[in-house]
Amino acid sequence: MESLTVKISVLNLPDAYTCDGEDKSPEIDIGGVNTSLTKSLAIICIDPDSPKGGGFIHWLAWNIELVKLMPEKIPKTPEVTFPVKAVQGINSFGRIGYNGPCPPRGQTHRYFFKVYGIDTVLSLPPGADKNQLTKAMEGHVVQFGETYVTYGR
Repeated sequence: MESLTVKISVLNLPDAYTCDGEDKSPEIDIGGVNTSLTKSLAIICIDPDSPKGGGFIHWLAWNIELVKLMPEKIPKTPEVTFPVKAVQGINSFGRIGYNGPCPPRGQTHRYFFKVYGIDTVLSLPPGADKNQLTKAMEGHVVQFGETYVTYGR
């Protein structure tokens, strides 16, 4: 499997990207996409420090067109056509699209942005959950990269 480079410009996420601000998705730099292997991208944003264990899902998106920069403020709609093409799933809040960090007061959590290069366009409808996305990606992940940010309240 080939590597992707995944970067978010800050380590400590500003309020604008959290439940304490605009709750908009951050800009993500994605480097090293091999267009001869990868046909679409997928993103899973997860909080492994969640008290529920197993990780709290903040964002699921797939069939993302091949971009070097995932812009901020992706609309919270099942299917996105602008500023990039993507399909989005249901997060642990029970909502479609990105919902940012909202840890309990007095805690700082890590939020991992995992980016997958997929060798196909997935046949997965909008609103799918993490288990459905993970199953649909099985055998199709050809590239991978991740980064994380922190947020505390």
